[in-house]
Amino acid sequence: MPGYVQVQVAVDDRAKAAELARSAVGARLAACAQIVGPVTSVYRWKGELETAEEFLLLVKTTRERAEALTELIRRDHPYETPEIITLPVDGGLGAYLRWIDEETGSSASGGVRAENG
Repeated sequence: MPGYVQVQVAVDDRAKAAELARSAVGARLAACAQIVGPVTSVYRWKGELETAEEFLLLVKTTRERAEALTELIRRDHPYETPEIITLPVDGGLGAYLRWIDEETGSSASGGVRAENG
């Protein structure tokens, strides 16, 4: 199925976030990875209420590359059960979406309504 996605990943270390971002873009599984944070996460883990400082990666790719990207992140992520969430992109600037295709070597064009392009 053609299209674009944003993969959201949380990790507790800025250097590890940068490493994951560089790995994904370097492998051409993503066109861009933004690191946001720190953010405060509140969650229940193994029966305990936890609060942690984390960094959020927002990784732009094609639906075609999403599974391989998830596998790469999972392999290199330090958490037992990392947050790796894939969100569909419903539209965007046509030139930006084409750039995602070019940078990932994908053929996803046409799967999403592109504005201004």
